[in-house]
Amino acid sequence: MVQLTSAWKCVEMNNSERHVFSDPETLSAAAANYFSETATDAVRARGRFLVALSGGGTPQMLYQLLSEEPFLSAVPWQQIHFFWGDERLVPPQNEGSNYRQVFQTLLSKAMVPSANIHRIQGELSPAEATLQYQTELSRFAASGLKWPKFDLILLGLGSDGHTASLFPGPIPAAHARLPVAAVTADYGGRPAQRITLTPLVFNQARRILFLVAGESKRQALQMVTQGPEELEQWPAQRIRPAAGMVSWYVDAAAAGG
Repeated sequence: MVQLTSAWKCVEMNNSERHVFSDPETLSAAAANYFSETATDAVRARGRFLVALSGGGTPQMLYQLLSEEPFLSAVPWQQIHFFWGDERLVPPQNEGSNYRQVFQTLLSKAMVPSANIHRIQGELSPAEATLQYQTELSRFAASGLKWPKFDLILLGLGSDGHTASLFPGPIPAAHARLPVAAVTADYGGRPAQRITLTPLVFNQARRILFLVAGESKRQALQMVTQGPEELEQWPAQRIRPAAGMVSWYVDAAAAGG
């Protein structure tokens, strides 16, 4: 296991914790350990591990580490079902596809059964892709819900406070009643149509792991974890699991040293 340089427990919620690492490499190594242990525990307890992945640059190193030893042999890949927290509406071979990123880096090397890979079909229209993923989620629905109770959800944090494809601005009414929603967003000058899971799904997860690296995320991290409640301005504040644990793995640059 990686030695933590410091740890912080959220004052406002007793199911949230923050660990600070010296650099993105150390952060990613700890996240790989976390993923492996959580997957193994879930398979032992329930026979499978349901995980929703994140796109973007920060988790790329994590996926690379998981595709190598010792994790390639230690992780129970055959019992893992992979979902995505959000996706751009692009074909799966497009460079902007979150699915493509993970498949090339990890899934193709871990020999994950194709039946265990549940991608958002970004080549469809927004309405079709939304309905398709709602149907896919319902196949793994938890008791009394229309979506799975994920064992782990990986999330990132944008410098504007967004996570998955929950962006600043008025909260869409669909987020309070549907597990999947279509989004039109312009982030970093890159307009895109997207599909995202909503807080209804995120907040039923057993565990959520935020990966945050870089000085540009410092203000967002501080406001989301320690600032006043401003759900429209800092969308990651909407992630408040009913009973699950939220872990923040952040590097020293994002944490302010």
